[in-house]
Amino acid sequence: MKRIKTDILIIGAGSGGLSVAAGAAQMGAKVVLLEGHKMGGDCLNYGCVPSKALIASGKAAHAQSHSAVYGVAEVAPQIDYAAAKDHVQGVIAQIEPVDSQERFEGFGVEVIREFGRFISDTEVQAGDTVITARRIVIATGSSPLVPPIEGMDTVPYLTNETLWELRERPDHLLIIGGGPIGMEMAQAHVRLGSKVTVIEGDKALGKDDPELAKVVLENLRAEGIEIAEDALASKIEGGEVAVTVHTKDGRSFAGSHLLVAVGRKTNTDKLNLDAAGIETTKTGVKVDNAMKTTNRRVYAIGDAAGGLQFTHVAGYHAGVIIRSMLFGLPSKTKTSHIPWATYTDPELAQVGLTEAQARKTHGDKLEVVRFHYEHNDRAIAERKTKGLIKVMVVKGRPVGASIAGHQAGELINLWALVLANKMKMSQVAAMVAPYPTIGEVNKRAAGAYFSPRLFESDLVKRVVGLVQRFIP
Repeated sequence: MKRIKTDILIIGAGSGGLSVAAGAAQMGAKVVLLEGHKMGGDCLNYGCVPSKALIASGKAAHAQSHSAVYGVAEVAPQIDYAAAKDHVQGVIAQIEPVDSQERFEGFGVEVIREFGRFISDTEVQAGDTVITARRIVIATGSSPLVPPIEGMDTVPYLTNETLWELRERPDHLLIIGGGPIGMEMAQAHVRLGSKVTVIEGDKALGKDDPELAKVVLENLRAEGIEIAEDALASKIEGGEVAVTVHTKDGRSFAGSHLLVAVGRKTNTDKLNLDAAGIETTKTGVKVDNAMKTTNRRVYAIGDAAGGLQFTHVAGYHAGVIIRSMLFGLPSKTKTSHIPWATYTDPELAQVGLTEAQARKTHGDKLEVVRFHYEHNDRAIAERKTKGLIKVMVVKGRPVGASIAGHQAGELINLWALVLANKMKMSQVAAMVAPYPTIGEVNKRAAGAYFSPRLFESDLVKRVVGLVQRFIP
């Protein structure tokens, strides 16, 4: 049995683990990184990267058949589903070297391609190697959750991990789950020529502001996606060429393929956490706001920690614990400034509190300002006028922003900056945005906050009148 001593041991080479490894090694720490599967984790191989690549293929096909409004003749796109999947793999291959074993070994990280399991509170075994570490980071990510629906184990089904292996376009794709993954893949596939039905047990895009989710869902339905809400799947039956999903309320939906997209579960089963005195919760490893587990030498970050499951959150966690592990500085996480986006067309994005959450927290102190895309000149020029922004403001400071519309995922960045730095609406209003840009939506939202204060104020009008009378 080989034995290694190190400063920092990282279990999992996904987004969070790689961020810790690169930062710690380049700042002088001795680092060992374990990965028993693919470098880059879920995001590179099964999640963010391939899904956005397939969405791009769908957008290209959609553009060919929806160009008449721009004075360009529409054509029926000639879609090669297998070639679209080749595009997906090509995108992964182009990004892959950034997450490769060779690159991290170049940073001085010792990479061991084995799964790790705790054998004590300071030791982890990986294959025939035992690593003793001063600090250990659990960054094992998450996997698709497959619900215990009757018949699920008797029919073939896809998840976000196996979808990318499919080379023949589904004739009729059934998707269980109306969250971001389900809705993104629904639109990508309907644009690539599949018939699509989404089966959601509650409300589609239910974690977002319902007013803004409605904007997106109306567009998805207009594109031909059947979205069945309050449709809790209770039984599945079928075979290789056909599958039927029955719901608790007696409805049934038949299709050729089934994609399960109901959520994620943390990857902790192989870790033998009890041996290290590490407790878990229903959602993941139990951590405090410094991302420390019940074993004070061990941290858990990203999806493994059971909170917000986004790649950028894992990267944020990495930065927090690096300050703690390497410099001994107090460093804690917060979630109030964490944005997220759903990359449908139009996009849907959120940071901070939704309107409902803000009303519950702040009551009468809350002001909600709105600005609609239909008043943005660039959106008009590009025929992208479906959408709006809502900003939740308390005493001049934003506490949340919700956006549905073209480039919402880009627009939300400004509000994430504002919330992270506790900025005021006046600072957003002071920004000068180039004309014409979609980004003016943000500035106009700030203008919508100040307009009634300036244009509907008797005091302002009296002051202006006095100035005009007495100052030459």
